[in-house]
Amino acid sequence: MNHPRRRLLALLWLAASAGPARAANLHRVAVSVPGPGNLLFLPVTLAQKLGFDKAEGIELDIRYVGGGPQAFQEMLERNTDFSAGGFAALGLQRASGKPVVCIAPISRVPAYTLLVRKQLERQVRSVKDLSGMVLGVKGHVPGGRSTTQLFVEYVLRQAGVAVDRVNFVAVGQAYDSQHAALASGTVDAIMGDEPFATRLVGEKVAFVLADFHDLAATRKLLGGLFLNGHLATREDFIASRPDTVARMVATLTRTLVWIAAHTAREVVEALQVEDAEARAALLSVLGQHKDIYCPDGKFSQEQVATANRFLHAADRSEAVQALQLGSIVNSQWAGSAP
Repeated sequence: MNHPRRRLLALLWLAASAGPARAANLHRVAVSVPGPGNLLFLPVTLAQKLGFDKAEGIELDIRYVGGGPQAFQEMLERNTDFSAGGFAALGLQRASGKPVVCIAPISRVPAYTLLVRKQLERQVRSVKDLSGMVLGVKGHVPGGRSTTQLFVEYVLRQAGVAVDRVNFVAVGQAYDSQHAALASGTVDAIMGDEPFATRLVGEKVAFVLADFHDLAATRKLLGGLFLNGHLATREDFIASRPDTVARMVATLTRTLVWIAAHTAREVVEALQVEDAEARAALLSVLGQHKDIYCPDGKFSQEQVATANRFLHAADRSEAVQALQLGSIVNSQWAGSAP
């Protein structure tokens, strides 16, 4: 046997023998995430696709649920170690006494699209016209509403519509459930998610009434960029497994930095989306709004402060008013910036 071939076989044997041992040393980490396919939480899925979790010594077990409150509940019931969700909704959990902590940011804008079913296009011209209608939001769990519901309530009040003038219905956080709710007429409008919104508009199921992905528009509406999508865990998990928290945050940070450095097409290719329509919609949205994500993975004081003002405006309860969202942020792994 010649030397190059003997060396190649030796390398292949080493790779094969080292693989199982390396996999056995990975810490399996469960994370509950709204979805699947939601643009707001795309970095969690992408981290797994890129193998950044394994590079940090963990193996992600992603469990998709119907919304942020359900993701928090899974984490609090110890079915998962981490959760992804909306930051304001995490604040509601904390205000109700839950030991939740935000450990990493994902997005810096609301990243929602207000959709109205196509049949109402002539009737609904502004948010004010939604008075008396049925609005779809993510489902409730004990301890609080979803950030999408808080946000739609805020938008309604800004337009002069009392919250009790609309009815809320849970629509879930997957494309099929949002499509069914609008197409069947179960709801008149939803505070929807991308890339689902782009597909629903393309299929003439709905039209866009308002879009909340633009950075400049977010600053105008809320007075600053806005921490929404984030990664959270429990206080006791931080105390007992800080190394795992560090690895999880490092995984997410690597992914956010990777997104900032790559094109929308490269992101979509890395995600390996099989459905052609879903892939096209995602490419279209990311081509316009890839900047919704925190580019360096660090907490922004501006974004936390904006989210704090938003939550206090959206919920006037004594417990929420006494809460400062900055107090539930642990930035020791992600770092912070102005």
